[in-house]
Amino acid sequence: MEGSRPATPEAPPENLWSSILDSVSSSRSIPSKQVLLLGPSSSGKSVLASALLQKPVAEESKDETRSDFALGYDWADIRDDGDEDTLARLSVYTVPSDAIAYTSLIPHFLPPRVSLPHTLVMIVLDWTRPWTFVDNLQTWLKWVEMWAKGDGSRDLDIVREENHERLQHHLQHYTEPSVDAVPATSNISSNTVLPLGPGTLTHNSAGVPIIVVCTKSDLIDEGNDLVGASSSGMGGMVKGKGGEWEERTDGVMQVLRTICLKYGASLFYTTQQPNTLLVLRQYALHLLSIPPAPSPMASGSEAPAPLRNPFVFHYKPNTLDRDRIVVPAGWDSWGKIGVLREGFEAKVWGEAWEADLDADVMESEDHAGAKKMYKMLVPDQGAKSPPLPPFNAPMAEQAFLAKHYDENAKKPDRDPRGAFRNPTDTAAAGIVGPLGSSSFNLPTVERALSEMEAGMGMASSLNTSTTADGARRLSQRAATGANVTTHVGRPPSSPTIGTSPSSTGGQTQHEVLQNFFQSLLSSRDRGGTSATAKSMGSKTNGNTSGTDDTS
Repeated sequence: MEGSRPATPEAPPENLWSSILDSVSSSRSIPSKQVLLLGPSSSGKSVLASALLQKPVAEESKDETRSDFALGYDWADIRDDGDEDTLARLSVYTVPSDAIAYTSLIPHFLPPRVSLPHTLVMIVLDWTRPWTFVDNLQTWLKWVEMWAKGDGSRDLDIVREENHERLQHHLQHYTEPSVDAVPATSNISSNTVLPLGPGTLTHNSAGVPIIVVCTKSDLIDEGNDLVGASSSGMGGMVKGKGGEWEERTDGVMQVLRTICLKYGASLFYTTQQPNTLLVLRQYALHLLSIPPAPSPMASGSEAPAPLRNPFVFHYKPNTLDRDRIVVPAGWDSWGKIGVLREGFEAKVWGEAWEADLDADVMESEDHAGAKKMYKMLVPDQGAKSPPLPPFNAPMAEQAFLAKHYDENAKKPDRDPRGAFRNPTDTAAAGIVGPLGSSSFNLPTVERALSEMEAGMGMASSLNTSTTADGARRLSQRAATGANVTTHVGRPPSSPTIGTSPSSTGGQTQHEVLQNFFQSLLSSRDRGGTSATAKSMGSKTNGNTSGTDDTS
C-alpha cells in the first residue's frame, strides 16, 4: 500500500520570490557614478556641482561668509532623452580645499578598490587667480596618484591595470565627431587604432579620468585699460588688450594642455552661461560611461561587438574661443599645442614638470622647474601677508636683573637715601641691603646734637663755678663748726646733666643722646633748668637758701 502511494511534490524553496526579485533587480540595476570635485575655496565648485546634477544653486553657496562642509555630497538620477528610464545615478563629492583634514576623509567614502572604475576627478582652477594654476595642479594630481594607489593590495593593482587599459583604449580610438549629424553610436570606433603621441599618458598609472576645468573664463576678456590687478587677475600683467595680453593667455592654455596631455586629461573653460556648463556635463557623463577595454581575442574566434556608450559627446574641440575652450582627452598632441603660439616647446615644459615632481630635486637657482618657468609667464599678484617682525631673543631673567643691578649700583643718584647722606662720606652704600654706619649722619640729627652739646657746655661751666663756690663755703663752715640746714620743703638743687666737663667729654654720642632725651623728660625746658641754677647760686651767695650760718 505504501508503495502505491504517489510521491508528494517537493516543497518550493522558502526564498523563491526573493531570488526572482533579486534576479530582476540585478538585470535592471542602475549603475552608480561619482564625480570628485577638487579645487581651492571660492573657485566655483558649487556652480559646477549644481550644473552636473541639474539642480539650482543654493542661496547659501552665494554667501561669501558661508562655511563649507568637510566633504560636500549630493546626488541625482540621470535619465534618458525621453525622461523614461534612469540610466545612472550620479553622486558629486566636493572638497573645500587641499587641507589634509579634508582629503583624508575621501578614501573612507570613495575606497579606490571599489570606486576607481566609476569615479571621475574634476580639478577646478580659478581664472581670477591664474598664477596659482601650476601649483594647484601639482598639489591635486599628486593627491590623485596617492589616492589611486590605496593600500597597494593585489586586488587594487588589478583594478588599476584594467582602468588604465580602458583609458588608454579610449585615447587611441578617439575620433572627432561630425558637426553635420550627431552620431547614433559612440564616437569610439574599434576599427581605427592610433598610437599615443609623445608625452601622452606618461603619468596617471591608475587611468583615472580627469577633467581640468578653468572657471570664470569670461573675465579673461574683461576690458580694463588700467594698469593694476583687476577682477580677472590678468589686467595687472599688461595694459588693456593687445598682442602681449593674447600671448600670455595663449601661453597659459599651452601649459595647461601640455600637463593634461601627460595625464590623459581633458581641458575645459566654463562661465556662468548654461551652454558651457551643459557641454561640460555631457562630457563628464561620457567619460564616466567609457566601456572597458576588450579582452584579447583567441585565435579563430570572432570579434565581439563593440560596447556602446549611452552618453555620446557630439561637440567638436574648440581652442579659439577663450571663454569656452573644449579639449577632449585623446584629441590633443604636441603639434597642435605648438601651433597655437610659436616659440612654445611642449617637451621642455614636460621635462620641467617631471623635474618638479621629482622629490630628490632641491629648490635652487639652477633648477628650471615648471613652477619657476610659469612665474616668469604669469607673475604672482596675490595679496601678500605682512611679513613677520624679526625674532627677538629675550635675555634670561637673572642675567637681565644682574646687568641692571650692576649698572644702578654705580650710579649714586639712583639711591633715594643719597639726599640724606653726608657728602664727605666716601663709603658707598648698596642699592638694597642693611643700613651702613654712615646712615646715621642725617642733617636733622647732627643739628640736634650740635645744639645739645652747645647747651651742655654752658650748663657745665655754670655748674663748675657754682660747685667751686659751694665747696669753699662748706669748707669754711666745717672749720668753724657751723651746721648747714636746708630750706624747709625744698631739697638742694643739683645739676641734671653732667657735673664736670671731664665727665661729659668722656661719654659717647649714644650716651650723650640718651642723657639728652632723659633730661627732656625730667624737666620742662632747658631755660627752666638754667634759671633754677642761677637762683640757687644767688641764694647760696646771699645766704637766702634757708640754711643758718652760725659763723
